[in-house]
Amino acid sequence: MFRIQPLVSVLLCCFTFWFHISFGYLITCSGIVPMRYRNDKVSITDFGGVGDGKTLNTKAFREAIYRIQHLRRRGGTLLYVPPGVYLTESFNLTSHMTLYLARGAVIKATQDTWKWPLVAPLPSYGRGRERPGGRYMSFIHGDGLRDVVISGENGTIDGQGGIWWNMWRQGNLQFTRPNLVEFMNSRGIIISNVIFKNSPFWNIHPVYCSNVVIRYVTILAPTDSPNTDGIDPDSSSNVCIEDSFISTGDDLVAVKSGWDEYGIGYGRPSSHITIRRVTGSSPFAGIAVGSETSGGVEHVLAENIVIYNSGIGVNIKTNIGRGGFIKNITVSQVFMENVRTGIKIAGDTGDHPDNRFNPNALPYVKGVTLKNIWGVKVQKAGSIQGLKNAPFTNICLSKINLHGMTGPRSPPWKCSDVSGAAIEVSPSPCAQLSSPQQSGSCANHF
Repeated sequence: MFRIQPLVSVLLCCFTFWFHISFGYLITCSGIVPMRYRNDKVSITDFGGVGDGKTLNTKAFREAIYRIQHLRRRGGTLLYVPPGVYLTESFNLTSHMTLYLARGAVIKATQDTWKWPLVAPLPSYGRGRERPGGRYMSFIHGDGLRDVVISGENGTIDGQGGIWWNMWRQGNLQFTRPNLVEFMNSRGIIISNVIFKNSPFWNIHPVYCSNVVIRYVTILAPTDSPNTDGIDPDSSSNVCIEDSFISTGDDLVAVKSGWDEYGIGYGRPSSHITIRRVTGSSPFAGIAVGSETSGGVEHVLAENIVIYNSGIGVNIKTNIGRGGFIKNITVSQVFMENVRTGIKIAGDTGDHPDNRFNPNALPYVKGVTLKNIWGVKVQKAGSIQGLKNAPFTNICLSKINLHGMTGPRSPPWKCSDVSGAAIEVSPSPCAQLSSPQQSGSCANHF
């Protein structure tokens, strides 16, 4: 069973309480995209939908969405999915609609993988992320849309990913596995109050999007499920992720912007990404930037985060050949328990799409602030490994305490090709991070 551990629940409540007391109110993302009220409402059962878990409902979903698209009711239309299990192949959403899952409603992906449609590779990746060529379309997909909501009463979208994970393990994949939900070239998107379960690949993937709010979601997959990232904002702007629980087989939240020469050529950064009040566990990272950052990543704020039973707490990662930049990143108010590495910033992470990447395309990493971080049962405090010809600069560590498995301190930091400053960090950070009097990196954190 997937359950939030009691300790983690208590800690998350404490963080929220601290936020109320310290600032007097709870900051939310509600202003980024207004929630729409739809006067026009239809039910999937109006189009022949049957929630018995056996009947294939692809035709019902596609006809309902065709009706919404072509009748164009003023204010849009809500598509209601009542309690039941609705088996279906993948389908496309349309603009000005709400997909609403009632309590007890499950939209379940068919396991007929040979029927899955293919779509072109993303231009910022140049090929499928796993395999050359195209990729399987996401289970629920949208391209070029405006004003779309996926919401409800904590109904479930189930990707039945097991068959895809086995194909990956056995080396039988012909194309890159499908995401559970993907929006491309879209804006004004809200995803809230839904459970996402067993995605074949990444769970929620807004790519080339703007003004996206993801809140009050639960994302679940087994810890051994390959590449089941929770939420991956990709070459997108004004994205807010908050008040959610994620337990998957890969990074909980990973900010991306394209892969090597293709991301450099496409040139669309991820910017103004906010992540707050997220709790979860992963064998990989809790909060990640990268490793695909060739279009650039800037202005990321992650705060009030709880990470437990995980590989890395905070992971900022790039590689030679990526190009691009990572700058103005702030991670604050983090609690972590039972993680292998608390903080990792690395310039040697991730693979390449092909052998045409430019080894002289070096990323630059500048202006990373990590502050108010507390960890217990942390096996290794952290490492910051820059690049010899592109050192990481203006790195600030402030008020960080990472305690080991048996004593008050975890092993020391490991650093190279980095400059910055540290204030009140335990265990003591590497010598490359000077005192604040010698560097402006932590000027605002005395």
